[in-house]
Amino acid sequence: MGVVVAMTGASGIMGTESLRQIFELDVVDKIKVLLVKKSRERKFAKLWKKQYGDRIDIAFGDVFNLEDCQKLVEGSDYVLHLAAIIPPKADHYPKETEACNRFGTMNIVDAVRAIKDHQPKLVHISTVAIYGHRNYKHPWGRVGDPLLPSAYDEYAETKIKGERYVLDSDVKCWVVLRQTGTLYGDLLMSNISDGLMFHTCYNVPIEWVTSRDSGLAMKHLIERDVQGELKGFWRKCYNIGGGPSDRIIGFEIFDRGFKMIGGSTEGFMSPTWNATRNFHCMWFEDSHVLNEYLDFQRQSFEDFWQETERTHKYYALAKALPAKFISAVTLMPLLNTKNSPRYWIKHGMEGRVMAAFGSVAKAERLPRKWRYFRLLSHGQNPDDEFASLDYKDMLDESKIAEHGYHLNHGYDESKLDSELDIDDMRQAAEFRGGKCVSESMVKGDLYTKLEWVCHDGHHFFASPYTIIKAGHWCPECSIPAPWDYDRLSKDNPFFAQIWYDSHKLNENAVYWFDEKHVPQYRIFE
Repeated sequence: MGVVVAMTGASGIMGTESLRQIFELDVVDKIKVLLVKKSRERKFAKLWKKQYGDRIDIAFGDVFNLEDCQKLVEGSDYVLHLAAIIPPKADHYPKETEACNRFGTMNIVDAVRAIKDHQPKLVHISTVAIYGHRNYKHPWGRVGDPLLPSAYDEYAETKIKGERYVLDSDVKCWVVLRQTGTLYGDLLMSNISDGLMFHTCYNVPIEWVTSRDSGLAMKHLIERDVQGELKGFWRKCYNIGGGPSDRIIGFEIFDRGFKMIGGSTEGFMSPTWNATRNFHCMWFEDSHVLNEYLDFQRQSFEDFWQETERTHKYYALAKALPAKFISAVTLMPLLNTKNSPRYWIKHGMEGRVMAAFGSVAKAERLPRKWRYFRLLSHGQNPDDEFASLDYKDMLDESKIAEHGYHLNHGYDESKLDSELDIDDMRQAAEFRGGKCVSESMVKGDLYTKLEWVCHDGHHFFASPYTIIKAGHWCPECSIPAPWDYDRLSKDNPFFAQIWYDSHKLNENAVYWFDEKHVPQYRIFE
């Protein structure tokens, strides 16, 4: 008998690629998928049945339903949990997003852990969004860095809670993979119906990965694990990134996309349209770690765009149209959608504006012309009109420590995991503004839960791995909503080292939702 793989989210961007490539493995006997009952998914079901016949089992249901999850994982060797509601849909349907991303994950975990004999291995796909915003001050990041999801990012909120449930569970064999921004064929066309694109800061560091490479990672995970080649891989978190060839800033992703239709960011967009903070993404200093296990970084950023130009001929047709016309027809109407920063300014949504720009005044002071807007890719310091930055030097992995980009995790990281003890946990807790309440631990045991207390006095239990290796902290005060990092960072050096890269010490806001789910905030003097 071959391997049986259970999969959620098979009809998504990463899911369709993963399913296609996993079916290339002779060792895989069957893939079981759970699809929602919608016309799009029914079309996929019909296509897959025609392609794969008895090698695929298709069930219609919902991860929000525990029984559906139990039927899915029963009899499987691997469970790939890829299902998620992502932005922009996540921004408009908060209840459905929480049902899928948080409670759906809880159901999958509970279904797996209930299997005592031959429990399947769980692969949970998390997201880079749980790290929150980065800028040029700390453009590089790694697993274990603070998790500070951006204000009003409900997708990240639900994903961090779902991930925490995986880490806190007693599933025997799991892995968490934090997926970065994904490049896929219809990336441009899929983002012209909502103001989401204006959340992407022009100077934000982004390490992309293609959907094809993400699918290859899932294929190689199963293939290599079956062959016994993934020693030391399980029960850890990893970042999924495309590597050096996929590292750019936000301005450059727009610029390369518009190049396909004969334009540029400067020709199609305005410096005033996009937020200047409160996004997510970074360059991964540890994306090579997962690649060493799974060998999936094959398609570069430029490879992707060249292939897209060859295979999507309608982009070439757009070259005949004037840039101002395309911008007026496709982009400018999005400025009036409820998910656009310019909409927030126009309608007095001060909480949203403060989160995205620092204040209404700062948003209004943005230069109207590109020659006055400072870009990292042009060697300019965004915060100082008289200072320059060496962009290529920033991208040099060998200089991460030299430039001070490496964040402090609050304990002696030079020690082997097998040497970590209760003193290390005490140091880590103190660096987070709290304490490790437990008096002892078995040296090197990173998975037996300890008791901790945060600065606010909340007691909680978590494994050392969850705290010092995965970057989580108090599940009550530091997992949104509300987003209260202005206050928390004043007593939490772990948070402060990244939060104050884009926030001022005198900011005292808490971003929250009222009972009608309207975004609001309060300023505390």
